[in-house]
Amino acid sequence: MMDEKLLKYFEGYLTENRKALFKKVLEDRTRHFTVVLEDIFQPHNASAVIRTCDIFGIQDVHAIENKYTNKVSRHVAKGSQKWITSKRYKSDANNTQICLNTLREKGYQIIATTPHNNSGLLQDFDVTKKSAFVFGVEAEGVSNYVKDNADGFLKIPMVGFTESLNISVAAAIILQDVTTKLRMSSVDWKLSEEEKEILYLDWVRKTIKNVDKIEQHYYQNNN
Repeated sequence: MMDEKLLKYFEGYLTENRKALFKKVLEDRTRHFTVVLEDIFQPHNASAVIRTCDIFGIQDVHAIENKYTNKVSRHVAKGSQKWITSKRYKSDANNTQICLNTLREKGYQIIATTPHNNSGLLQDFDVTKKSAFVFGVEAEGVSNYVKDNADGFLKIPMVGFTESLNISVAAAIILQDVTTKLRMSSVDWKLSEEEKEILYLDWVRKTIKNVDKIEQHYYQNNN
């Protein structure tokens, strides 16, 4: 349970503008959509996707690390990694399976982003369904396990000679499209009040320098 007095104490270290910005951004955050990065080994690509998620209000990113470690480039991410909730799957040989099962338990349909023969076009995608978009390595794409276990496939229409997009570009195009349509729909896509409170406290803590020492000082003086 949140310590409201501690939160008020922390808020004393923030400007009114900063507190207002946090609350404004939280109003546009969603968990209706989430993003899965499967074995992305180039830090600039993973970081660009995280930055895109922050920009379009996607709160959660799931990183599967079967072969490669998912690293974030601070230069590319521009600090966006602080505001995103990341979960890494790296402890088992079946990381992809564990991730997809975890998401399904939370009510997500698994959508593989791939120019698969049976892929649905982006403009036809049904945004009312809670969806996890899986992005794979550029050259190889998503794994065979994802293809075999996906609930659907999604592709961006392309009319040029090139057959694929950089993962960060593909993620930006897809997330801009689906989140725009989502916000125009009647779907209840916003975070719950409890989720907002948890994230707000987390963001407040991440903003304050030496927050652990400040918290310790607070409890020493209020016990």
